Amino acid sequence: MSRIGKYPVPIPSGVDVTIAGGILTAKGKRGQLSMPLSRFVEAKVEDGKIAIQPVGNRSRETWTMWGTTRAIAANIVKGVSEGFSKTLEITGTGFRASVQGSKLVMNLGFSHDVVYPIPADVKITTPRPTAITVEGNDKQRVGQVALDIRSFRKPEPYKGGVRYETEVLRRKEGKKK
Repeated sequence: MSRIGKYPVPIPSGVDVTIAGGILTAKGKRGQLSMPLSRFVEAKVEDGKIAIQPVGNRSRETWTMWGTTRAIAANIVKGVSEGFSKTLEITGTGFRASVQGSKLVMNLGFSHDVVYPIPADVKITTPRPTAITVEGNDKQRVGQVALDIRSFRKPEPYKGGVRYETEVLRRKEGKKK
């Protein structure tokens, strides 16, 4: 039995959720998101909550999709009401980033600047030259964009790199004479 799936997803005020044709759609102040429902689960909107229930046989796929569908539905509701954000920190001598138009330009110690085109559904800001904030409605998309940016110079203990704000990087001393 799914421990996550049995809890209904509360719908905050200002969010409209509809289920039609096997697609769950949520509209809120930050936009609209939708997700297809699996054939293993059914969803109902009742009393200001989304209730997800398994359908048919009690197989492993049914139980796993029950919890997964509930978690994705909760992320969609939160995304259209509050949104998601991830903060990246840049550590290293001379490493910095800036937003220029619709591109993120990063100086990460290579012979050239790394230019990352900002996707239309994500907002990227640089509050400081060594900090990058990725914001958006879709949790998966925000995480993927942050991972793409991090992959240009992964953190390592000697020179630093691009890391998540909550990630702990143990720095090491370089070689001595």
